Amino acid sequence: MIDHRFTVWAPTATQVHLVLSDATGQTEHEMRRGDDDWWRPAAGLTTSAVDYGFRVDGRGPFPDPRSRQQPSGVHGLSRLVDTGDHVWADTAWTGRQLAGSTIYELHIGTFTPEGTLDSAIARLPHLASIGVDFVEVLPVNAFNGTHNWGYDGVLWYAVHEGYGGPAAYQRFVDACHDANMGVIQDVVYNHLGPSGNYLPQFAPYLSEAAGNTWGASLNLDGHNSEPVRRYIIDNALMWLQDYHVDGLRLDAVHALRDSRATHVLEELALEVSVLSAAVGRPLTLIAESDLNDPRLITSREAGGYGLDAQWSDDFHHAVHVALTVETTGYYADFEPLGALAKVLTVGFMHDGTFSSFRDRHHGRRIDTERMPTSRLVVASQNHDQIGNRAIGDRLTAHLDTGQLAIAAALTLLGPYTPMLFMGEEWAAGTPWQFFTSHPAPELGMATATGRIAEFARMGWDPSVVPDPQDPATFERSKLDWSEIDQPQHACMLRFYRELAALRHSNADVTDPRFSSTTVDYDETDAWLRLRRGRTQILINFAPVAQLLPATAGEVLLSFATDGHPVVRTQADSILLAPHAVVVVR
Repeated sequence: MIDHRFTVWAPTATQVHLVLSDATGQTEHEMRRGDDDWWRPAAGLTTSAVDYGFRVDGRGPFPDPRSRQQPSGVHGLSRLVDTGDHVWADTAWTGRQLAGSTIYELHIGTFTPEGTLDSAIARLPHLASIGVDFVEVLPVNAFNGTHNWGYDGVLWYAVHEGYGGPAAYQRFVDACHDANMGVIQDVVYNHLGPSGNYLPQFAPYLSEAAGNTWGASLNLDGHNSEPVRRYIIDNALMWLQDYHVDGLRLDAVHALRDSRATHVLEELALEVSVLSAAVGRPLTLIAESDLNDPRLITSREAGGYGLDAQWSDDFHHAVHVALTVETTGYYADFEPLGALAKVLTVGFMHDGTFSSFRDRHHGRRIDTERMPTSRLVVASQNHDQIGNRAIGDRLTAHLDTGQLAIAAALTLLGPYTPMLFMGEEWAAGTPWQFFTSHPAPELGMATATGRIAEFARMGWDPSVVPDPQDPATFERSKLDWSEIDQPQHACMLRFYRELAALRHSNADVTDPRFSSTTVDYDETDAWLRLRRGRTQILINFAPVAQLLPATAGEVLLSFATDGHPVVRTQADSILLAPHAVVVVR
């Protein structure tokens, strides 16, 4: 195991110097290359300096590629951090499995007015009240600027200073575990941000042969790719081991270009399983993938990559279209209610079927006899599906409260692992827009222009798209916690709490067998009955009251726009109000 304190991998450099900085100024120290192409100080060091960098062939100094802290931003020197200094209070924490759990996705910078890890801790009792089992945090790695979504990170090992740095992150994880919640960290291994990326100054971290939507891909299979793969895997293990994180959400894994026989995701899954055995708690890997390929979540023994779960955008699209009737762009194939019925029963809408948006066949069928439903993570709203809209508008901007309740019930009582997006539980009225703070104005302009072009097929009106560089765009995206005291928002929050209580008390809705779920629906009258074992979720999508077939049973919970969802019950049917959902057992 390489001791990475004051060491750096630079295989093509002819000269590397260590730059140390303290109160008296900077000093430079010669480094020597080892047979493994790692450079180490040529002589023993006696120094009190904690800030350092590397000068490579006369250029720099640059921050350490494995820096744990960047007190002066990503262009400044790195700071030594000993994560072992934190005295953990979670010694009784044994972890949590994904099956049966509820995930809550949040962005530290907009979750609270202060936008810090410490301020987020104060909101954990609220998350507990709606049954959250895992807090999924958007990327916190160091990026250039003061605020963005987190996907422009350039130093993956460092926690963004604006959020509180590494010590605050440890306090946050400790607090989550104390509140009986696991932490899932969103990580980005498919690209690096456009500003402050000094990795190419050291080594061939990027591939010259392959690119993706965001620029150059990581060098996963070319010359000198072994240390690059190790850079990724060591980073993943850092979050899970040094920061006690319980899982990772792997961003856009379809953009990981890897032609080697053992894909980097399979290699990562194996290493994480080894660590899980060592620490004695579950460690979860969740992929975001555009491929609809169940091999990602098929076990290694069965020829898969061995990841624990993946996002299913098909669920989101089917629910979104059923409620909003929006059919532009990639929503087009999800227009019939039958698309939602298919997603609820077999996982993917596109499982080898023709995708009009892609103009080709897409996806692969899930083996529903063997695959547990819990391996698909689903949401009616998430950071991508809100933030990648023209004005970052939530479902709240288009639906009434009954329709919002339907989305919640499908997500939380459906067959898959549910994920909520911050604020949806009270029908937050604030948007969540695309915001950046690139110090270089030309980069900010290029990013804004590129996004409009990327989503042109969604029918955006460029004139209404907020300027991502405008600080007001960031401020508008912050949650307004005062909303939860307003009657309409409080009513929705009560329903989410009722759903959470039902989810934790009714084993039908956490049954991970595909065979336990059946769906009946009427395309013309726009109703759907989702059966989870003995529990029935009856949904009226229509704006008029209508009879839905239902076996007699106890009404467990209900919600409608007008507040009176059940107009009349009969032995074999229930007359439901417009835009209503009723759960019967």
